[in-house]
Amino acid sequence: MYAVIKTGGKQYRVAEGERLQVERVGSPDLPELTFTPVLLVDGEQVTAGAALAGATVSARVVGEAKGPKIRGFTYKPKTRRRRRWGHRQQYTTIEITGIRKG
Repeated sequence: MYAVIKTGGKQYRVAEGERLQVERVGSPDLPELTFTPVLLVDGEQVTAGAALAGATVSARVVGEAKGPKIRGFTYKPKTRRRRRWGHRQQYTTIEITGIRKG
């Protein structure tokens, strides 16, 4: 059985016992998280939409991580306009502990 969950503007295909990195979710103090699945596949049966009422995917927070540093530079000629910027995405590592049907 697997499910498709949505978090951080992205969708992930997850199965029980799987670990994955998602964009930072809530507070680091939260030991448990629950997600509402977008799609649920149990063998040959596919469930989606309103039939998923009450279905949940539970996960345990394992840790936090940082992605690679991205450096950017904008430049406009003849105006002395230069700007440097950077970004480093924060991730939460979660482990899927259970998938429940509604």
